[in-house]
Amino acid sequence: MSRRASFICAAIGNCAVRTQRDALKILDVGDLVVMAGIVDSHVHVNEPGRTDWEGYWTATKSAAAGGITTIVDMPLNSIPPTTTLENFQMKLQMARGQCFVDTAFWGGVIPGNQSALLPMIKAGVPGFKCFLIHSGVDEFPHVAEVDLEAAMAELQGTGCVLLFHAEKELERVNPPIHSEAPDPRDYTTFLNSRTDDMELEAIRIVIKLCFQYRVHCHIVHLSSAEAVPIIQEARKAGAPLTVETTHHYLSLAAEEIPTGATHYKCCPPIRGRCNQEKLWSALKAGIIDMVVSDHSPCTADLKRLETGDFMTAWGGISSLQFGLPLFWTAARQRGFTLHDTVNLMCKNTAKLCGIEDRKGSLAPGKDADLVVWNPDKEFEVKESIIYHKNKLTPYLGRRLYGEVFITIVRGNIVYLQGQFPTLPSGEHILVNANSAT
Repeated sequence: MSRRASFICAAIGNCAVRTQRDALKILDVGDLVVMAGIVDSHVHVNEPGRTDWEGYWTATKSAAAGGITTIVDMPLNSIPPTTTLENFQMKLQMARGQCFVDTAFWGGVIPGNQSALLPMIKAGVPGFKCFLIHSGVDEFPHVAEVDLEAAMAELQGTGCVLLFHAEKELERVNPPIHSEAPDPRDYTTFLNSRTDDMELEAIRIVIKLCFQYRVHCHIVHLSSAEAVPIIQEARKAGAPLTVETTHHYLSLAAEEIPTGATHYKCCPPIRGRCNQEKLWSALKAGIIDMVVSDHSPCTADLKRLETGDFMTAWGGISSLQFGLPLFWTAARQRGFTLHDTVNLMCKNTAKLCGIEDRKGSLAPGKDADLVVWNPDKEFEVKESIIYHKNKLTPYLGRRLYGEVFITIVRGNIVYLQGQFPTLPSGEHILVNANSAT
């Protein structure tokens, strides 16, 4: 057993796991690292309704291949979205029998659905997501402050978390005057349309409401490092506030995005290298709590590849399968350790969604969720190894460190060097908020 492996899992030289026929199987993993399975708390599966984008079968296969043992599905871009108990029950039905890893589910806050929140909590959602700007899909409208006040009043005392897509449209007093229209194929045209101050304004609103209602608030996919000081100040003052960033903000930079390369588009946008290094510093300092994929796939036509138009292309990046190597490739150069990896991608994400009693570490009594991987093994991202339904990703052709060999969920092998079980064994995780009345 390697020293790294013993540090993570206290000298597990051989792994005893169950096969589908309930026979014990001993796996000799040699010097590979044995680590707690990853909990990715930000995944858009899109089922029901948009299964040409993704679906539970392909999403959870991809997760298993990437060492992820639990995903938490976002309330959009499925049709219908998870904004009522009925819609949540429909999603559970669609996911049944399709998941190779365990799956939990976020609910959604939209204008006027505050009376639907407590029933969804009782049914097992750990929290809710909302947008302060257009979500990209009409069936999940963004909220105003009055909607948030109504929702947060309902959530007080439940222990639930409210997740915010923190961008807000701003009224420009003196908008820039261009002699000619900016080129929509130029990435800076899109970048200039989603400025840092849009994130800052939204986060100021979140912080204000966080103090007012004392509801746990969580900023999803922080892109702008300019927001770090106000987040740090609010937390020092006692705000119940947590923050995540994503693999694309830590691995990709605006300066490297070619003209018309719309597969790099996401919202908020990928910003410059200087901003990226500040995000890494905030991560190292503990101001950013976790790293997730924000896996948001779509079909190739929605990326407008034929025109290269950033302004009309779908904003979302596919990366679910490659989160661990993406993080590790960049993090190892900046002094991050395997212990940091567990905290940022397993423990803290499990705690966010209320499943830390079962997931996120290898402590006694928790689920036997493991990833066996080689942090020193380099590989190339090729279409042939991608299990996402749509293979389009900005990481094609990249060489990454950290190959996953085995993924185990509750003692069951769900991925073994390119092989999957015939039948999925993933379970639904329904989080009980006992304080909901």
